[in-house]
Amino acid sequence: MNWTSAADVRKQLQRLWERGELLRALTADAALFPLRLTLKNPNSAELPEQFAAVRDWICTLTATPKIRIEWRETRHRVLGVQRLPAALWVDTADDALALISKQPDARRFLAIWTSTAARHPALLDWLHRKPLQALDYAAVWPQLLAVLDWVADHPRPGIYLRQVDIPGIHSKFVEAHRTVLSELCDALLPAEAIAPEYRGVSQFAARYGFLDKTLRIRFRLLDARITLLPGTCCPDITLDAASFSTLDLPVRRVFITENETNFLAFPRISNAIVIFGAGYGWDALSQAHWLGHCTLHYWGDIDTHGFAILDQLRKYFPQVQTLLMDEATLMAHRDFWGEEDKPTIQDLPRLTESERVLYDILRDNRLRPGLRLEQERIRFGRLQDAIAAFL
Repeated sequence: MNWTSAADVRKQLQRLWERGELLRALTADAALFPLRLTLKNPNSAELPEQFAAVRDWICTLTATPKIRIEWRETRHRVLGVQRLPAALWVDTADDALALISKQPDARRFLAIWTSTAARHPALLDWLHRKPLQALDYAAVWPQLLAVLDWVADHPRPGIYLRQVDIPGIHSKFVEAHRTVLSELCDALLPAEAIAPEYRGVSQFAARYGFLDKTLRIRFRLLDARITLLPGTCCPDITLDAASFSTLDLPVRRVFITENETNFLAFPRISNAIVIFGAGYGWDALSQAHWLGHCTLHYWGDIDTHGFAILDQLRKYFPQVQTLLMDEATLMAHRDFWGEEDKPTIQDLPRLTESERVLYDILRDNRLRPGLRLEQERIRFGRLQDAIAAFL
């Protein structure tokens, strides 16, 4: 039997809840109620064949609270006149919420709606569109409103997020809730308080005018004749991106490696430095325009992501050359091959022809699925030979 049961009624209402329709009906003049539900009832053949089951089905529906049954009379050639359900109705939002035990959640949402309407009515449209998301934050909604009060009174404040001082709210609260706060700030703040070029949780601070953690660059001098710190030979230095961008070093070659041990052990080379890379993301390095006058060598893993990182670096420095990221190096270290967990398959337009050939070999799994050669598995002598070759 596939006749509509009380459980089916609740499933229909649950789907409306999951789409946010029931909560929206509490706060708007939506014509959702009275709500007619989908009804599947016995056909004319089933009525005499399963008369007892039909009678039990009707009794169960009749006993289900909060639904209204619209009846119709039908004349059957064997059973005569019978009274059957023609439609099922739920007349109010309260009745619907009671049927799926969502009344406590609805009360919490109404409390959110009321407090928000009193303080920031501009956010009501967001609440109307995303009522379930708001409900997820019910426990901290008063604190979110307090943060929004503060942000509205201090547009583009120019301080760090943990400097926001609001009674009853700990210093890491804003950081912990940047996802929802970004949506609410977009809905609340005027356009001049938002920097639209910054997007996403990682750029929350820049978007709304807070200070952010300084991007840093770690590098080593490879030439003992270059003095940057007094009394220190070939130091390991970390600078903020702005300071690094203003350096005036007699450097002609710059090496970038993704492995820390390789960075620390990189051989001495005249007029050169080595930079400890950061994987994806070259915003910090891109500020150093003086690198554009240097020969750059990138040494990453021989895998699809290694070439994707190279492609991204060439967006800022087209002259970048690879170091030990070639097919000969790969084949010479067959015993040390590993596996890449989640290879990328995107097209990389900034690769050279030989790089693209090797990338396609990896991307298309021509040697074996998910092939990678991590740079730290390459013999150190191979690095020395490669450097000697181009010096």
